[in-house]
Amino acid sequence: MTDERKDPSELSDADKPTGNVSSPYDSPTEQFPTVSAKNPLPRTDDDLDFGSTNANSLTEQIPTYRAPGADQPTVALERETAYDAPITAVPTAEAVAGTTETPRGRGTLDLGLLALRLAVGGTALVHGLQKLTGIWNGPGLGGFETMLADAGFQQAKWMAILGAVGEVAGGALLILGLLTPVAAASVLAVMINAWALRQASAPGLEYFAPAGTEYEMLLGICAGVIILTGPGRISLDGRRGWATRPFVGSLVVLILGIAAGVCTWIFLNGANPLI
Repeated sequence: MTDERKDPSELSDADKPTGNVSSPYDSPTEQFPTVSAKNPLPRTDDDLDFGSTNANSLTEQIPTYRAPGADQPTVALERETAYDAPITAVPTAEAVAGTTETPRGRGTLDLGLLALRLAVGGTALVHGLQKLTGIWNGPGLGGFETMLADAGFQQAKWMAILGAVGEVAGGALLILGLLTPVAAASVLAVMINAWALRQASAPGLEYFAPAGTEYEMLLGICAGVIILTGPGRISLDGRRGWATRPFVGSLVVLILGIAAGVCTWIFLNGANPLI
């Protein structure tokens, strides 16, 4: 038995396949259509005419690939709300440098307030010691009481004590910068009565020394200024907020100091200092 292939025309009827059984050797070579005037050889893309029923092309068109589920409608994905937050731009170093304000210091302000407190407090202290103890050729407490009684004050003894102690305590506290608003208000109330006493001793308005009221007026105004500005950082009250940034409380203390001085004069003397 040999493997020599026989020509189909030489097979007998018994050797020919029957039924629908086919062999790969029945048509070993695919027959392409012949090129003729009816079926010319394509030369351009238009001659290929893919997809046409009348195509005479010798080239087989490759079918288009479509993925499974490509004919289904597209479903939009939902976006999480966490990613919808607005994006804030990070400022550049130049922008930050141009918009940030550099905090400014107080300069020599605290030194100036210290000098003011020392001047007002020292002056009030030495004058109060003159009245209280008689030091430095002062009148002493008895001479101060006599002077107040001659000026028309009622309760001259108590007024002398309160006036002398108010000047000494107020002056010392101003120098230290301790309880500064109260100390300055005490000095202010004493200076209001001293101004009214000197003004009532001479007819008309007198300002220039020695008969005028410039000394009492200057000390009273400076005491009021200290109440409004605070003692500054160079003081025992320097750590308190109102020591460097006084506000409504300082204004209230100023009003109370003025009211105390005016009421003391009205109710314990009653004279009109302007006549």
